[in-house]
Amino acid sequence: MKLTTRSRYGTRALLNLAENYGNGPIFLHETARKEGISEKYLQQLFHTLKVVGIIKSERGVKGGFSLAKDPSNIQLSEVITVLEGPLTLSDCVADEFLCSKTSSCATRELWKRMNAALMGVLESMTLKDLVNLQSEKECQHSASYHI
Repeated sequence: MKLTTRSRYGTRALLNLAENYGNGPIFLHETARKEGISEKYLQQLFHTLKVVGIIKSERGVKGGFSLAKDPSNIQLSEVITVLEGPLTLSDCVADEFLCSKTSSCATRELWKRMNAALMGVLESMTLKDLVNLQSEKECQHSASYHI
C-alpha cells in the first residue's frame, strides 16, 4: 500500500495548521508555499477537510484556515481516512465474502493483522503528537552542526 499525495500533502498542511494552533487563521498561500504544495491542489484538500469539520475558514483581511478543534483531539486515522477513504491492504480484508477461500486463507489473516497494525499506529497518534515529533526533529537538526 502506498499513500497518495492527498494524504501526504494533507497531513503536512494540517501539521502546519497544528503548529500554529491558537494563533489565528493562516492564509492558504502561506501553507502552500511553506509545504511546497500547489495552492490549487491544497484548496481541494482543504475543502474536503472543511466539509468533515477538521478545519474551518474565516473570510476577510485576517481570514484564512485553522483547525476546527484542538490538535490533541484529531487522530491521524481520521485525517487519513477522510483523505484516502477506508484503508485496507486487500479487498478481502474489508469484504470477507469477496473470496470463496476467506475462511481457510492464511494470507487474508496476514493482511488483516497488517491492516490492524497500520490502523493502530494511526489511531494512537494525534496531530498534537505529530507537532511534538516535528519539534523533536527540529531540535535534533539544529543540534547537529556543520563544518
